[in-house]
Amino acid sequence: MKSREDLSVKHIADRVKLNNGVEMPWLGLGVWKAEDGQEVASAVKSAIELGYRSIDTAAVYKNEAGVGQGIAESGIAREELFVTTKVWNSDQGYESTLQAFEESRNKLGLDYIDLYLIHWPVKGKYIDTWRALEKLYSDGRVRAIGVSNFHIHHLNDILESGSVVPVVNQVEYHPLLAQRELLAFCKSHQIVMEAWSPLMQGKLFEDPTLNDIAAKYGKSVSQVILRWDLQHGVITIPKSVNRERIAQNGDIFDFELSVEDMQRIDAMNKDQRVGPDPDHINF
Repeated sequence: MKSREDLSVKHIADRVKLNNGVEMPWLGLGVWKAEDGQEVASAVKSAIELGYRSIDTAAVYKNEAGVGQGIAESGIAREELFVTTKVWNSDQGYESTLQAFEESRNKLGLDYIDLYLIHWPVKGKYIDTWRALEKLYSDGRVRAIGVSNFHIHHLNDILESGSVVPVVNQVEYHPLLAQRELLAFCKSHQIVMEAWSPLMQGKLFEDPTLNDIAAKYGKSVSQVILRWDLQHGVITIPKSVNRERIAQNGDIFDFELSVEDMQRIDAMNKDQRVGPDPDHINF
């Protein structure tokens, strides 16, 4: 059954209340691999013009300055936007994370960041990195803190050692990697899951089940997948620099997938990743 919360996602401006009371848009623009400068700035401006209010970047994407340019040129009030960035693995640790945060904030040209994430659970470092995030949060330099690519055991380490519960866990999530145990764990701890690579980098566009469902609703496969995310209570941040695709990805609020079609998509799960397993990273 779909929850009342899931059914309430009716508009591109709709937000989910995080566990610290901050509200985050259900849909955002991802900018991984978007080139710094005009390409990413134009994508950000297009997304904002089309109604998006959430932008997700990271230090390692090397396009924070372009994202900041797009925000500055959008003409939208800063408080209407929700900006996420992430500390990269080589910068993890307490003092180095504090320094990396300031570098990201300066590149973005912002007084504060809405959401700051640990990008990957680097063994032996992510506990100290989380302490730094808690410091940034308590100092008011970031409105919310969370993690990315954390398995349940990584989250348990943070819950046991820290004093702040992450608001978000951003992970690879798509119909072939439904992460049911992780999603249930996050929901039980009031941690909202967020999907990166929700479209599996285009690898699902020819799937017959998804194409059949898309035809039924008069939607694209990408729109069906993104709607599936939302109806599972998962924030989604599809990446594109193409204005038409950005618009199409945002056009997912005028239909709902039936319980039967949700179950058909759920049944596609194969625990198949396009990215690395967070337990086996060497970068």
